[in-house]
Amino acid sequence: MNRVVITGIGCVTPIGKDAKTTWANMIDGVCGIDNITKFDTTNFKAKLAAEVKDFNGKEYYESVQDFRKTDLNMQYAMAASLEAVADSKILESDIDKDRVGVYIGTGIGGINTTIDNAIKCHEKGPDRVSPFFVPMMIANMATGAVSIRFGFTGPTLPVVTACATSGHTIGEGYRAIKHGYADAIVAGGTEAAINELSIAGFINCQALCLSEDKNAASIPFDNRRHGFVMGEGGAVVILEEYERAVKRGAHIYAEVVGYGNTADAYHITAPDPEGKGAIRAISMAAKEAGITGDEEIYVNAHGTSTHLNDLMETKALKDVFGQKAYKMSISSTKSMTGHMLGATGAIEAIASSLALENGIIPPTINYVEKDPELDLDYTVNKAVKRDVEFAISNSLGFGGHNACLAFKKVK
Repeated sequence: MNRVVITGIGCVTPIGKDAKTTWANMIDGVCGIDNITKFDTTNFKAKLAAEVKDFNGKEYYESVQDFRKTDLNMQYAMAASLEAVADSKILESDIDKDRVGVYIGTGIGGINTTIDNAIKCHEKGPDRVSPFFVPMMIANMATGAVSIRFGFTGPTLPVVTACATSGHTIGEGYRAIKHGYADAIVAGGTEAAINELSIAGFINCQALCLSEDKNAASIPFDNRRHGFVMGEGGAVVILEEYERAVKRGAHIYAEVVGYGNTADAYHITAPDPEGKGAIRAISMAAKEAGITGDEEIYVNAHGTSTHLNDLMETKALKDVFGQKAYKMSISSTKSMTGHMLGATGAIEAIASSLALENGIIPPTINYVEKDPELDLDYTVNKAVKRDVEFAISNSLGFGGHNACLAFKKVK
């Protein structure tokens, strides 16, 4: 079996338009949540979101014509991929592009394009629907566009598993390299769903936080929590076969050493309160990685700031690791980025890798009130210096999808 490492990272997030800025702000505990500016929220119960600021998608395309054929979710994916590929320097090596694939997922796809063209069709007739509506709308097109841009013709597919999406793209990319189907995979996720329809839908399924205080909105593990805050952006990592990366002198952020993929088979939106699917996913990733709980460990929790998720995830960690769970440094970076849906697993994989490389645990910010049922170390409010050997990243999605990734520090 091949070893798999991360040799490039790139992202566009509510706290930074590149990986360096995002990580610096994450360590500083910068909150990316504020009042929604993309539409008038007067009639909406939820007023807050974690928007990407000052993003100009045209900067990432070779022509205006190419740019105009893209939905915002594709633009976030392209920006993150360009940064990750450049960071990895993989194109400067003798890489066989037939052995490089693209696994970029999205939970919702081109919903802004769908809304715009539905309005045109209704108000102005079917002839006014864009000829590029379909390729801009379909969920695979971020993957396709990145593949076309770089000429990567290896195993290529999107994943659509709601909030677990890019946990799965990285995990499946890891398996493709581990079992010899590719030498490298551009893996990650993207989402651009801060609009009237999406926000209304999430409000009405009682998933979103309704607080108007940005510092009391995305508050994972806090007793006051009552819903997640919608985020957006894109995040991508370059997965590469270890020996090849070492031979070409690539910078290695972390090694991917475990992956769990399970289903709750319980409910379309609520997690299994017993956490059976999450427990199995964490157990699978830990077993494959050789993690017993005795090691120095960081857990980047799914940590959505919903009552059920945070309680279930805490119980799941205790079930897998027992008393050893109390020694782990845990945090939810969603307290800063909001919930980036299809991109969340990838940005949290990046945070996990950088925590390993730098020996710093990013915080769970705006934590005020302890929940007596949640008694682990959630790294509250301030980053902590800790030299950890392993990182675990959980991503759990609507439909009962569970992904767990395990990373190891490369010494």
